[in-house]
Amino acid sequence: MSTATLDPVTLALVQNRLDHISHQMGWVMTRTARSPIFSQSHDFSCFIADARGTLISQADGIPIHTGGGGFAVRAILRDFKDAIAPEDVFLLNDPYTAGGNHLPDWVITRPVFVGAKLVAFACNRAHQADIGGGAAGTYNSAATEIFHEGIRLPVLKLIEAGKVRDDLWRLLMLNTRLPEALDGDLRAMIGSTRIGAERLALLVEELGVDRADEFFEGVLDHADRRFQTCIDRLAQGVWKGEEPVDNDCFEPIDAKIAVAITVKDRKLVVDFAGTSPQVRGFKNSSIANSTSAVFMSLASFFEPDLPKNEGAFRSVEIRLPEGTMVNARMPAPMTMNTVFVAHEIIHAMWKALAQALPERASAGWSKAVHAVTAGLREDGGRYVMYQWAGAPAGGGVEGRDGFHLIGHLITLGGLTLPNLETYEQLYPVRFRRQELRCDTAGAGRFRGGAGCDYEVEIFTPADYAFRGEGVGAPSSFGVAGGRAGAGGEVVLTLADGTRIQAPKYGVERHGPGAYRALSPGGGGYGDPRTRDPERVLRDVRDGIVSVESAEKDYGVAFAATGRSVDAARTAELRKPLP
Repeated sequence: MSTATLDPVTLALVQNRLDHISHQMGWVMTRTARSPIFSQSHDFSCFIADARGTLISQADGIPIHTGGGGFAVRAILRDFKDAIAPEDVFLLNDPYTAGGNHLPDWVITRPVFVGAKLVAFACNRAHQADIGGGAAGTYNSAATEIFHEGIRLPVLKLIEAGKVRDDLWRLLMLNTRLPEALDGDLRAMIGSTRIGAERLALLVEELGVDRADEFFEGVLDHADRRFQTCIDRLAQGVWKGEEPVDNDCFEPIDAKIAVAITVKDRKLVVDFAGTSPQVRGFKNSSIANSTSAVFMSLASFFEPDLPKNEGAFRSVEIRLPEGTMVNARMPAPMTMNTVFVAHEIIHAMWKALAQALPERASAGWSKAVHAVTAGLREDGGRYVMYQWAGAPAGGGVEGRDGFHLIGHLITLGGLTLPNLETYEQLYPVRFRRQELRCDTAGAGRFRGGAGCDYEVEIFTPADYAFRGEGVGAPSSFGVAGGRAGAGGEVVLTLADGTRIQAPKYGVERHGPGAYRALSPGGGGYGDPRTRDPERVLRDVRDGIVSVESAEKDYGVAFAATGRSVDAARTAELRKPLP
């Protein structure tokens, strides 16, 4: 039967069921995982592939995790071929040999059988809090090769025919600074895929084991057709975008991510020729990660109801030159790649796409200034704390302002900010502030999001793994006359009053003190002087824009009370220059 003849209502229900199963796996993980990185912040993603390793649902979690998920499943099929059996569970992470994004993202995959037939895979990719390597918390910004970044896992059977491989489990526990957390988190991942496999088996039984693959293929075909209608809206031609890379984690460099998107005959060719060679530091990308970033940039540029599966991008050819930052050769380090250079890939893609369809353009999101802090608790146990609460901001688009402190671009808001009260119970810290920064949002008809002023007191000596790509100059960009948001800064003030300006990258140890992050703002969309004055008034009253900036950047003046717009003076300020 041709998939074109399948009942469209049934196809829609199948896609919704698949997406619901992905969400169910995520709910199990959130409620059972031990580490706050999962239970509080959702730094994991659940997805489903068909029996050929093609992604058919990525409804849960973080886009950068899931867009390249098919590479991991296809690595399992390549390495184990006919040796995949019911009740097997696979584990992998390596970006060079196993379809991984980067080493901290471990993938648990459970094959789904109905009768004797392999019908699907239930998967969970989760960023482990610590996997060894040269820095606690996995972000070793001193790494110059992948061997400095933690344990490398090819495709392995963690569970074979229902029996856990205890020798392998012990090996994994020896290669982490947080064995109790990793033990609980792995069990949560395994449990989530069991729930997913059970639900998938029920769906296949309802559809009929002999016909289920037709429906899965129908879902993929539908997504392909939907995305081709998106391509139809793009102007034919070759559209180029670039995003600068100003450091290699050790020193300033003059590098870039460059992309050319060819739009022709309902197909896209996405070519990264011209991208700079791989760098010494850990911002190099794997094929799976770069592919995921490309898919994410395309999906986010168009309407949010575009189906999120691999079929949507059958009309896209991606060219990733070997030896560059988007497809590095062994043994280049990679831990930072899911954030940077994925962020840069998306920015370059958005800049190119905006030329082909200007009304869908998005201003740039700002880049993070996070650190990972690790030390000892009073009971002698180790802790690793991700300083996520000082998140960066999103960019504006036509019709909507950018989001405040939304977090990494590559999550699109899927990584949630942790509960500060919970963190104070778990870690030797006290939070002093978390508030929006005034005049950091990029000015525009639809302004960018504001950065955050975040400060936390840390009571113990600690190791700091800095990863502050947003430190310094503005890291967002404006479009259609909008402006970039303000830059960021990270400062440590030690107990003796010593003030330390944190570097963009580095691993340093310091005594007790206060960690303060001033995160950067997102870019604005459109001429600021066309912004609705009432919106400017609201921003001033909310502390997002100062009275001085309202007048200088937006051409908006207020009555003496500060509670209303001075229409006459505003009109005077907004007169075109002669």
